[in-house]
Amino acid sequence: MRLRKPVVLSPGLLLGGLGVLLFSVSLPATRAAVSGGIDPFLVGFGRAAVAGVLAIAWLRISGAPRPRAEHRRSIAICAAGVVVGFPVLTSLALVSGTAVHAVVVIGILPAATAVFAVLRAGERPSALFWLAAGAGLAIVLAFAAARSGTGIGGGDMMLLLGVVLCGLGYAEGGALSRDLGGPATICRALVLTLPLNVAASALVVAIDGVPHADLGAWLGFAYVAIFSMFLGFFAWYAGLARGGIAKIGQVQLLQPLLSLGWAALLLGETVGAAEGVAALAIIACVAVTQSARVEARPA
Repeated sequence: MRLRKPVVLSPGLLLGGLGVLLFSVSLPATRAAVSGGIDPFLVGFGRAAVAGVLAIAWLRISGAPRPRAEHRRSIAICAAGVVVGFPVLTSLALVSGTAVHAVVVIGILPAATAVFAVLRAGERPSALFWLAAGAGLAIVLAFAAARSGTGIGGGDMMLLLGVVLCGLGYAEGGALSRDLGGPATICRALVLTLPLNVAASALVVAIDGVPHADLGAWLGFAYVAIFSMFLGFFAWYAGLARGGIAKIGQVQLLQPLLSLGWAALLLGETVGAAEGVAALAIIACVAVTQSARVEARPA
């Protein structure tokens, strides 16, 4: 089946855009949480623990059917990428790094999603698509190396590893959402990892005690638990399933610009010319990826 150029305000594009809008606050909110006194491991595991409790409630209220045996592997892969790997690694990276820097580095996430859309979901983007996605990747890596002075720094390596895991989780979850639906997919992943996330959160509290964090830190934690880890995926996975993983995944190229604005507004971080130029250059690639041809196997 050939996925043609998305119609303006198509369901897949609308849902993907809503997910990106909710995700765009994630890094500034995470930065507020870890810089305000909450342990980064508690932010990473605790947000998923809170979302896991919400997922249990949603599954019971909605009466969602249990996943079949062939779904379990995909749920585990999805959980490893977006529930555990990405939240924990970004929380650790943001202890010393700024949200402004992180949002530009994570601008390569759409390219990673497209790669895994080929490997895990059977999609086949055209050469033009890969050229545009590759240009965005090159811009982000050059920016990260320039800002760290001597090359990619340790924080950037954690961010990049988080991006790889997240791209895998996006592609796997998007493909699974064709069968289970977006809400059920993320909820099943959250429930699967709930024992791990609760145990890890309890261990952090037992070692360090209850965090004496400010209100801004707790508000940031609440946002990433409810919106970034839970509700945002309702729209995002549904958008990937409806519009195609590789193509709708490129809508996230818009996230750096949105996140830069949130970081400046909420955290008072400075958005310099380098960040602005890099973000705009990445965003310029989205028009090409959205018009490029992508073939996919029938859902």
